Amino acid sequence: MTNLNAPILLSDIKDKNLAQWSAIDPQATGLSIQYNAQQSSFQLKVNDTPNEQTSLAMANIELVVFSDINMATFAALLSECDISELQLNAINKRNNLTSYRFFVKVNNLKRARERLVSYATKQQIEVALLKNAPKLNQPGLLMMDMDSTTIEIECIDEIAALAGVGEEIAAVTELAMQGQLDFSESLHQRVGKLANAPEKILADVAKNLPLMTGLESLVSALKEHQWRVAIASGGFTYFADHLAEILQLDAAFANVLEIENNTLTGKVLGEVIDAQAKAECLTQLQSEYNIASTQTVAMGDGANDLVMMAAAHLGIAFHAKPLVLAQADSCITHSGLDCMLHWLA
Repeated sequence: MTNLNAPILLSDIKDKNLAQWSAIDPQATGLSIQYNAQQSSFQLKVNDTPNEQTSLAMANIELVVFSDINMATFAALLSECDISELQLNAINKRNNLTSYRFFVKVNNLKRARERLVSYATKQQIEVALLKNAPKLNQPGLLMMDMDSTTIEIECIDEIAALAGVGEEIAAVTELAMQGQLDFSESLHQRVGKLANAPEKILADVAKNLPLMTGLESLVSALKEHQWRVAIASGGFTYFADHLAEILQLDAAFANVLEIENNTLTGKVLGEVIDAQAKAECLTQLQSEYNIASTQTVAMGDGANDLVMMAAAHLGIAFHAKPLVLAQADSCITHSGLDCMLHWLA
């Protein structure tokens, strides 16, 4: 174990990662780290009464970082978020990665999160600042967007390309995802351009859906811990139902394309699954499965996911647009979906 009393200068450990420097016992709790930004130094301290509820633990705000974070990067992150005192809460080994959860004190959680997201995005690291995070070992609900979240593509763009109207539809899709165009309006515009396209192009896209990295391991791990997993998509049932079947999801909500004589009519049947409808899908399943509100998570990448993310206890921006990053509780900027397992307590 590193010296528990003498301050350690960052210059002496800047080439090490967190795990190499601290050598913390995975069963340890209550260990504290003091960081002095002015002196660029760390100090480890052990709580003599590890079961005592400290003020940091009672606030239940956690900084989650991975064990391989470089100490210089870690120090810069603490400075950026104005964090000087940390108390180890847990070390989790999930999906072949190890994360450290520290109770921390922040004066302004929203501002600290904004700085954290900005720094993490620039440094290409995954890190989260969470308050009362949902727990993996208790039943929960994860609601995900489909296009560019559970799968790597925007289905309507793929359909459009096969229908010969790719550029026209892609331009409208981008405006909608950036929040510059009402989603329902944009959906009707895009689907209208697909009129008279053969139904076969839907099957051609569906049989080659590229699953997002980490999706299968995320769903499997959550299911093992009695979580419910569902999709709420502004896309189409043709693909959402296919995903629900192959992944054994608990539910899938999406828009229904009208098809007559094996041909797309250019119309959507029924109510549009827009931003508000996605949020209502989440609350519907929460009630149906009797899930505690504090155990709900929503994850997506576009502006039409924001209402759903706000309705959940934890909203996660996944490989998201700046508008979404700015409003989410946490984010995953470059890793796979199963990184989310480490955001859960």
